[in-house]
Formats: sequence, C-alpha cells, structure tokens
Amino acid sequence: QMKFIASSSALLKHLQNISGVINSNTVLPILEDFLFEIDKTKLTIVATDLETVMRTEMSVEAKDSGRVCIPARILIDSLKNISDQPLTFNIDKNFGVEITSDNGKYKVMGENPDNFPKEPAADDTTSFSMTSSALLTAIGKTLFATSSDDLRPAMTGVFFEFGEKGIQFVATDAHRLVRYKKTDVSSPGTDSFIVPRKPLNLLKAVLPDNDDEITLNYNENHFFVQHGESKMSCRLIDARFPDYKVVIPTENPYKLVVNRLDFLGALRRVSVFSNKSTYQVALNISGSELQLASQDVDFSFEGNERMKCQYNGEDLLIAFNAKFLIEMLNATDSEEVFMELSTPSKAGLIKPMQQDESEELLMLVMPLMINQ
Repeated sequence: QMKFIASSSALLKHLQNISGVINSNTVLPILEDFLFEIDKTKLTIVATDLETVMRTEMSVEAKDSGRVCIPARILIDSLKNISDQPLTFNIDKNFGVEITSDNGKYKVMGENPDNFPKEPAADDTTSFSMTSSALLTAIGKTLFATSSDDLRPAMTGVFFEFGEKGIQFVATDAHRLVRYKKTDVSSPGTDSFIVPRKPLNLLKAVLPDNDDEITLNYNENHFFVQHGESKMSCRLIDARFPDYKVVIPTENPYKLVVNRLDFLGALRRVSVFSNKSTYQVALNISGSELQLASQDVDFSFEGNERMKCQYNGEDLLIAFNAKFLIEMLNATDSEEVFMELSTPSKAGLIKPMQQDESEELLMLVMPLMINQ
C-alpha cells in the first residue's frame, strides 16, 4: 500500500522528458512501463529500452516509500487531458494503481517493480565536463551524419575522441563525414568511444541551451550524463570506429565561396526536381557563377538555377546528393561557407567562413557520378 500526491502538469512534463526512450514494439512488456520510486517526498521516474536508461526526479507529497511500474502510454495519454491539479495516486499490494482527480477516478494495472531491469553501475568511470550548450552544439553538428545501417554498427553513433587539445566529435555514414573540434574543453587524456544515436537524440530533448556545467562520465561499456534532476546512461557501441583521417583530402586546390543561405535556398528549390533516389544536383562552377541543375528523367522534371559565387580553380562540373548538402549547410550558422574541391570524383570539403576560435567544423561529402 502506498500513496502520493503530484501536480498533474509537472508529472506530465517529467514523463515526456524521458518517454522518448521507450520503444513501442518491445519484446518485454515491462519495458513499456515507467518505474516509479518514492523516497520520502522525492519521486524518481525511470524508463529504459535496455540499452539506454533515462531517469528524472520531482518532489511529491508522500508519507511512505515504495515502488511500482506503471504503463507509460496510458499514463501520458490521460495526463495530457487533465487540467493542472494535484492528483492522488493509490497503489495497492497487487500493484493496482488508482488515480484520483478533482472529479474523476482512473484505474490502471501496474506491474511488479522487481522485474524492472537494473541500470548499469557507474563504476571505474572517467569524467569530463562541458557546458550544456556546448554538448548540444556538438550533437547538433554531427548526429545527422550518422549511419542508420545496423550492419555497420560503428557508424551508427558519434565518435568522441579526446586528445591534448580538447575533444573531437566525428560522425560518418561512408557517404559523408563531419568532424567537429572543441578546444576549450578539458580533455581527460587521450581516449575515445562511440555513443549511439538514440541517447544523443534524447539528450537534445532534456538539456537546456545554456551555460550550465554538465558532468559526463564513461567507463568501458557505458556513458553517463547528468544535468539537474535528469540522468541518462547508455551502452557504448562495441565496435571500432573507421579510420576517418585517411579519407579527408589534404590537397583540394579549388576554392568556392558562397553565401550559405543563398546556396541553401537554391539547393532546396532545384532538388525538388531531382531523382528521389539520389537527390542528385550537378554544380557547374566557372569564374563567378555557380549553376545548379537537377533532373528526374522518369518524370521529365528539370530544375536549373544560377547564383553568384567566388571561385578560383579550373571550371568544374561535379554532382552531389542535395539532401546531404542541405543538412550540412544547416549544421552551421556561418554567413558564408566555402567548398574545397579537386576533381569530379573526389570528396568535397565544406567549412564555415566564420567560426569561434574554440571550434573547428569540417564536413566532407562524396560526389555522385554524373549520368550524361
């Protein structure tokens, strides 16, 4: 028998913060639940998919301590429709949950909390810290370039690489690569690990875009993040990250400078007419003019546009996946960007013209073969 009283809107907000970790089609029914743990006036709520654990804390009115698992979907759906008010939760010895509001009573069958998966212990960890916004920025600049191909697990996460001069975050899906260096972060020596995409995505929802210091810990198998009342732990990807340094060209003699938003707009418009399996847009660069062209032969679609640019190099016709270019241009807020190019079959590099002294962003994209 246990009982607690919680604000409906505060409870909903905490549940929504961590509910993203729950998979809808899970093998174990208990993974569809939140674990509620009451300790005096503190309620801790936990959710997991076995790989990633999210937990959050809030204060409630309670006399006794206790634990129960409550199905997540129905709890969130009901709270969404209840106006802000105190709710009383009564849990009986068979884990039946009764929720009482001002003018209603709702019942749901909970589950035995002893069956809820234990979370990993944070043993032998190495810790480092960065501001919340710095971590969000690093995630935002790299996450989109991770691979969704589970046959190559190493590429499905972001590579955290520590060195003397700070941290590098690298992501690649073999068609493109992003490397973001942060030099004003204390690095715990030389080390590296790969954090899966899903937990990083979840952090984007929980972390504030401000200068709060966040402590990050990792050991051989897990990564731990804590901010305020939220905690996340996830299993690291057990694979070797590809040797990405060998694919970054060092000699790309031609340099193209464009206004980022103009280029973005042109790519968005022209790519509408591209083939939807390749999103191929051809760039024809000569002197101070850049021409963009795409076509979908199956439907007789065609899009052409021209824009101003600065270019020093031989005339060049090179094609890229427009969707990739758009995502890369979105990952920087520099007014102008430059592309370093060499031949129509070699990787192009995109870099922002303006960036902070403490950061360095490099993006690489493989060209597509032009079908004449």
